[in-house]
Amino acid sequence: MLEDKTPQRTPLSQLGEFGLIHHLTQHFEVKQASTLKSIGDDAAILDFNGKKTVVSTDLLIEGVHFDLSYMPLKHLGYKAVVVNLSDIAAMNAKPTQITVSIAVSNRFPLEALEELFEGIAMAAKIYQVDVVGGDTTSSQKGMILSITAIGEADEQEIVYRNGAKENDLLVVTGDLGSAYMGLQVLEREKQVFQVNPNNQPDLDNYTYLIERQLKPEARTDIRELLEKLEVKPTSMIDISDGLSSEIIHICKQSKVGCNLFEEKIPVDPQFINVCEEFNIDSTTVAINGGEDYELLFTIALEDFDKIKANPNFTVIGHMTQESEGIHLITRANTKIPLKARGWDAISE
Repeated sequence: MLEDKTPQRTPLSQLGEFGLIHHLTQHFEVKQASTLKSIGDDAAILDFNGKKTVVSTDLLIEGVHFDLSYMPLKHLGYKAVVVNLSDIAAMNAKPTQITVSIAVSNRFPLEALEELFEGIAMAAKIYQVDVVGGDTTSSQKGMILSITAIGEADEQEIVYRNGAKENDLLVVTGDLGSAYMGLQVLEREKQVFQVNPNNQPDLDNYTYLIERQLKPEARTDIRELLEKLEVKPTSMIDISDGLSSEIIHICKQSKVGCNLFEEKIPVDPQFINVCEEFNIDSTTVAINGGEDYELLFTIALEDFDKIKANPNFTVIGHMTQESEGIHLITRANTKIPLKARGWDAISE
């Protein structure tokens, strides 16, 4: 089958704003009982029957948060939803609805937005959240994408960043650093392509890392898992800006110190191999990389037996008195002050 070198390009002006909204959202289905009114009026109507409402929003800007030279639009739509659901999961709440707002320049035809919304729809279906509204407008250049996520929880279920206590254990889900190394691989291949456009990248040895970067998943499963284990975290945060940054957030807001043990940090074997290939220290990446969207939380010491055999969790440290400070304990048993070297949305 020959590839169509002249794909259809329908200008957005052909539909107009309301025609475009109807076209992109006509296939969204309502799944949540709390969604009384979805898209099609001045506002969505939600009814949580006395539960607390949790809201989070993120802004993704082309050239700052994503690069369309290697980020497929379908993946971008999926990831944009996931990173917001991760914030709801970090409150120990259940995500239920999202709104989607987008600004695009005239370089994007209708077909590009269809691809983007295919990814949004896929994430909404997998995570069982309803798309209940949003906005579309034009942009001077590039694409801007904003998603707001809404969730629900009983008041006693909600977990904040400020509840960690001295002697609590520090726990993380999954593995760390892979998303950052996936980005390094993609950036390298982009530079190779710019020098020689005929050079097709061979990414077989990097599939896991690239997937962690382009198609992350939100740990919405952890809330139910912890509930079954009868464990309620004392504090929680998601790892979007890097492990070190998130630990410091918990410590500062909870007024505690922390000892993080280098040898306990969970990493994937492919991640180790690629760090060696790039001649980058794996621990530095694992604690500073960001975009893992795993959950970092603290639990009371007496809950250790409930989670110790579960493959989803790794105990990586413990909380101390605030006066002891925040430290990384190296494999050589050296104590190093932990600094936030992760992503900073303003200074980068």
